[in-house]
Amino acid sequence: MPRGARLDAPGTLHHVIIRGIEKGNIVRDDDDRKEFLRRMGELAHGMGTSIYAFALMTNHAHILLKSGEQGLSTFMRRLLSGYAQYFNRRHQRVGHLFQNRYKSIICEEDAYFDKLVAYIHLNPLRAGLVNSFQELESYPWCGHAPVMKKAHYTWLDRDYVLQFFGERDGEARRAYLAYLEEEIGENREKELSGGGLLRSHGGWSKVQSMRMQGIKALSDDRILGGDSFVREVLQEAEDQVSLLLSTRDRSKQISRDIEEACAKEGITAAALRSGSRKGKFSVIRKELAKKLVDEYGLSLAEIARQLGVTTSAVSYMVR
Repeated sequence: MPRGARLDAPGTLHHVIIRGIEKGNIVRDDDDRKEFLRRMGELAHGMGTSIYAFALMTNHAHILLKSGEQGLSTFMRRLLSGYAQYFNRRHQRVGHLFQNRYKSIICEEDAYFDKLVAYIHLNPLRAGLVNSFQELESYPWCGHAPVMKKAHYTWLDRDYVLQFFGERDGEARRAYLAYLEEEIGENREKELSGGGLLRSHGGWSKVQSMRMQGIKALSDDRILGGDSFVREVLQEAEDQVSLLLSTRDRSKQISRDIEEACAKEGITAAALRSGSRKGKFSVIRKELAKKLVDEYGLSLAEIARQLGVTTSAVSYMVR
């Protein structure tokens, strides 16, 4: 079954799950961990992305964030492609580092924010990377440490997290910690990152109850929230899609944009697609690649076909 398109409106709360390809490690030591978090923090600051929780494990990572004006896809593309280049260069390896498609789930904030923060921050304890809550407080590769003032990351919005637990900092931290101690006994894997109907409605018991009452509710693999929230998100996405050009019209417009860019520089589109790097070709391709990503949302492979270069070349241009 084909995977659904990303729901990527700016200002949306996402639970993002990143995995290493073939379950491989995405970090090998603390230098890798520092570099991953440094890049994530700089991008968050630069792109207006709010980060509320994270857990950097060995072969995967969880991030709870609210996307900025450029949306989730641009943020994640820059983070993962830039870090993968660093990792391959440092460890003298080649090939993909991450699974091709990270998982992102749009979340209903009022109903699930506290549960998601707890679920993500408890990952290192559940996985045995630390052995106690005391060790978790000092574990620098998880958002729990900065929330508890044991680590300092300016890009993690601890104040926003703690407002869900109390008005004053000390009081809120104690309530937050007590909540985590309660949640350690809960298994919310399927509820918070599983699939479809179970996730959309808070677990099997609620789905079963709804069925007994004859209630039919909408669900979507990309969304964590109740029926009305799912409908609202999908309606917004549908409204956005209705404003887009048809496939045929878009294709014609892309061709016109390429022709106009070439004519402006006194070259032909055929010459641009020849692969030549002489003169102005590289600059024109770079400008067109950015336009085709930002305005049309084309994949790197499709842009490569349009410009007559390789996908890796387009990836480099976009970065």
